[in-house]
Amino acid sequence: MREAIQNALNTVRPQLQADGGDCELIDVTDDGTVKVRLTGACGGCPMSQMTLKMGIERVLRERVPGIKAVEAV
Repeated sequence: MREAIQNALNTVRPQLQADGGDCELIDVTDDGTVKVRLTGACGGCPMSQMTLKMGIERVLRERVPGIKAVEAV
């Protein structure tokens, strides 16, 4: 599952990097919660929660079965 999540993150990474940010996979819990760290410009952006939920979480749920939530750490 971790490899599938990393592959899905790689599909959204170019959009994040275009705005000076990025994300890294920190952990995947047994209950399907993915923990990511937003870095660069995304780390301090006031829109980061929207990016996390409407962008990263949406893509992960579409591409990786079993994902329940995505959290920033």
